[in-house]
Amino acid sequence: MLPEEQIQMDPDYLGFIQSIKKSTGIDLAQYKEAQMKRRLTTLRNKNGFPSFDAFYTAMMQSKPLFYEFLDKMTINVSEFWRNPNRWEVLRDKVLPSLLPESGTPKLRIWSAACSTGEEPYTLSMILAEKGLLHSTYLLASDIDEGALAKAAEGKYLERSLKDVPEEIAKKYFTQDGAMFRFDEKVKKAVSFKKQNLLLDKFEEGFDLIVCRNVMIYFTEEAKHQLYHKFAGALRPGGILFVGSTEQIFSPSQYGFESADTFFYRKKA
Repeated sequence: MLPEEQIQMDPDYLGFIQSIKKSTGIDLAQYKEAQMKRRLTTLRNKNGFPSFDAFYTAMMQSKPLFYEFLDKMTINVSEFWRNPNRWEVLRDKVLPSLLPESGTPKLRIWSAACSTGEEPYTLSMILAEKGLLHSTYLLASDIDEGALAKAAEGKYLERSLKDVPEEIAKKYFTQDGAMFRFDEKVKKAVSFKKQNLLLDKFEEGFDLIVCRNVMIYFTEEAKHQLYHKFAGALRPGGILFVGSTEQIFSPSQYGFESADTFFYRKKA
């Protein structure tokens, strides 16, 4: 049975989707319905609401509940240096390929759907180690204001640092009780903003876009739309870096070619 048919059979959830889209611009129909409905039903039940209609009404009156909804919807599970070998490829192969042959390197990099900041801060550490951070425009965006607030705070549990090379962790993190605080100077090099990937217009001219472990939650139609938007936001020769379960089949339909495993170059 198609997701659209399942939604039509549940008028309560369909009404919820329509209300959320009307009031926030977030189109839940663009996400895989079975996964999304299951997560939101769990959240609704946990908060004691008998229907999605009652849940929506309460959300519109409670900012903490709305942020909890966004957190559940966007799956804010992240960690630094996730899949370390891919970050090594980025550091050793991809970044050097993006630098000009002469002159001062000025890069434009975007971490899309950045969650609580682990991904853009991983980028910032790599750039700092290569002496490129302060000549780079490093943008990070997410739809969830709560996640962005956590990113701006820059405090993390030790488990988030498990894949960070030991010497890097010592250099850029300071223990603060049970948490680890990210280096303030490096943190300030990242520009955060709220953004709806499906709805909002993208900035352009990026050398590198990192969007990992996000596309798996979208429908095929939404993925198709986003890959075209990402291609439009990259400069010719720019790179899109996706997650380890998000291989793009037939990348040429979006104007991409494979640059390495999970890295796609925009054709000139």
